[in-house]
Amino acid sequence: MLNSPLTDPRYQRLFCAQVTSLFGTGLTTIALALLAHEIAGGEAGAVLGTALALKMLAYVAIAPVIGAYIQRFPRRKLLVALDILRAAVVCVLPFVDQVWQIYLLVFLLNVFSAGFTPVFQATIPDIIKDKDRYTKALSYSRLAYDLENLLSPILAAALISVTSFGVLFQLNALTFMASALLVLSIRLPDQKLQNAVTGFWRRLTYGVAIYLKTPRLRAMFALCMAVAAAGSMQIVNTVVYVRTVLQLDEVWVALAFAAAGAGSMLVALTLPHVLLKVAERNLMVCGGFLMSAGLFLGLLEPSITGLLCLWFLLGVGSSAVLTPVGRLLTASCRETDRPAVFAAQFALSHACWLIAYPLSGWLGGLSGIQSAFFVLGVITLLSTVTAVLIWPRLDESELVHYHAAHAHQHMHFHDEHHQHQHEGWEGPEPHSHPHQHSGVKHRHVFVIDDHHLQWPK
Repeated sequence: MLNSPLTDPRYQRLFCAQVTSLFGTGLTTIALALLAHEIAGGEAGAVLGTALALKMLAYVAIAPVIGAYIQRFPRRKLLVALDILRAAVVCVLPFVDQVWQIYLLVFLLNVFSAGFTPVFQATIPDIIKDKDRYTKALSYSRLAYDLENLLSPILAAALISVTSFGVLFQLNALTFMASALLVLSIRLPDQKLQNAVTGFWRRLTYGVAIYLKTPRLRAMFALCMAVAAAGSMQIVNTVVYVRTVLQLDEVWVALAFAAAGAGSMLVALTLPHVLLKVAERNLMVCGGFLMSAGLFLGLLEPSITGLLCLWFLLGVGSSAVLTPVGRLLTASCRETDRPAVFAAQFALSHACWLIAYPLSGWLGGLSGIQSAFFVLGVITLLSTVTAVLIWPRLDESELVHYHAAHAHQHMHFHDEHHQHQHEGWEGPEPHSHPHQHSGVKHRHVFVIDDHHLQWPK
């Protein structure tokens, strides 16, 4: 416990703020599905799929733009203001009666979330600077998401059994206000302005270049598409399958969501021990095939018991893919490049959901649930097979490679790639000045960076 980030009072309150807001967001996810069904009936899947696609659009297109400018504002005040704005939007949702109103409010809600999330995530390493403690903080964050997936549906089921689903929106507004109060109660470090050289657009393109040139990360991108295809089927079409196909009441919608959360949590709790014996590649590929099997089993038109089992399998498979992602990203880039590579993962993975959400909704609404099970199952299977083909079975971290002689200029330390004379004006390290590299062939831990522009063949 002494090395736990929870010993820091600031992180304690930030973590509580995260858990509180996630918990409320989980209630809204279920309430939104029921609201879509109330307004659109059997077309609820298409409505929900489009609404969630707008959420992804906000994350992919707007979050980076907001992130490039909000660094100029005081961090604590910004987080509190965005929490209050999110609470205001959620309070309006129970009163909508048109599909376009759902689209507008969901988009606004996630515009504010797109501003909140990057700032919140960037705050944690500024508070928890020790590497091991920060790793544990990331693990706690993943566990918070799994707890939300499990507990929010259970509470939603209990509340829906005694009151209307509109109460869930009101509770979500309260959780956002509680998050704002928790953030307001602590002092956060000031944000550091970035210069033009390390501005957002350069970092974005640089991170994507590293990502797409690294075989294991390209394979992970394919597996993210598998997760999006399977997850969108579960999130978008649960309400349609339970309420329209099986003709069951709203409580079973919440329990179906909880089944997926339970599967995800099971993996999150056991994975640290599993990864001691199983390589990330094998575990993540198995997760992809497990999700494929779950979707194809949906073609058997399962009862509610069968659906709960299938959604549990999807939760297990998706968590097997997503939980090791941070380890792979960290192993595939230099420490100074992590923000850019994590940003690339955020954008590319949400782009997968941007495709999967409307596809799942439209397939379910236009062609039927069985067509959605089949098409999304095929996408999940093909994405997993693609990952198997891209990701080398023997994925060594140290690789023999050759550097041609060249000259360039960038920020650097004097390491195995920088051994040159100085004239005295260059300043302390890291510093930037023109320098020459001699041709060399050597072996070390290989990642794509300024000195390693292509993966060795």
